[in-house]
Amino acid sequence: MSSGHTPAKTASGQRSRRAFDRDQALAAALREFWTHGYETTSIASLTKAMGIKPPSLYAAFGDKRQLFDEAVQLYTRTHGARLREGSDARSAVAALLRYLAADYTDPSHPPGCLIITGATNCAPGSQDVKDKLRAMREETKASIAARIRADVDAGLLLADTDTDGLAAFYAAVIQGMNQQACDGATRETLERVADAAMAAWPEAPSRAGSAAPSSRFPASPVHPADRTERQEA
Repeated sequence: MSSGHTPAKTASGQRSRRAFDRDQALAAALREFWTHGYETTSIASLTKAMGIKPPSLYAAFGDKRQLFDEAVQLYTRTHGARLREGSDARSAVAALLRYLAADYTDPSHPPGCLIITGATNCAPGSQDVKDKLRAMREETKASIAARIRADVDAGLLLADTDTDGLAAFYAAVIQGMNQQACDGATRETLERVADAAMAAWPEAPSRAGSAAPSSRFPASPVHPADRTERQEA
């Protein structure tokens, strides 16, 4: 008879330990990390926001570091953006900046970007967190550079276009838009920043003129106005 009751007790125990919605708890943890950053977010503040006790956090998510990893994964699924497929590099970058202008200032969640701000003040013991987010930012920059190189190869940009420098420039624009959003900038302000940044896009070969010197960061764009499109990772 004892063997017949044991599973029921075990199942009951599992239910009592997991008497909360894991997805909702993870969303609450994401908001805490997004608002305060990894280092200054404590287990106490996490459990309070998630509505659970520390033993439940450890049982469901492991430790704080593992919980942060899951929060980052959730962030990339729900707020992450990638370059639009099937378009030239300029259109893709312009659409990305427009999306970020809207998302960074969306009042339904903390301002800015977790991948940029989540590890700005980490102690040496949390260097792996800082390295992880830096690698994600570098991946975004590399994807921009790759798209620009593809346009150079396709003849859409001049052969001497500084692809890495241009990608680093737009990565810096993205990071600046993040800080502006955290400082209270509106969506309209960030869209103006995006428009100004796109004015630095290099000239297309057909508009450069064979005898004119090339310019990597000209004063005005040469492509039509951009169409925006939200992309989720």
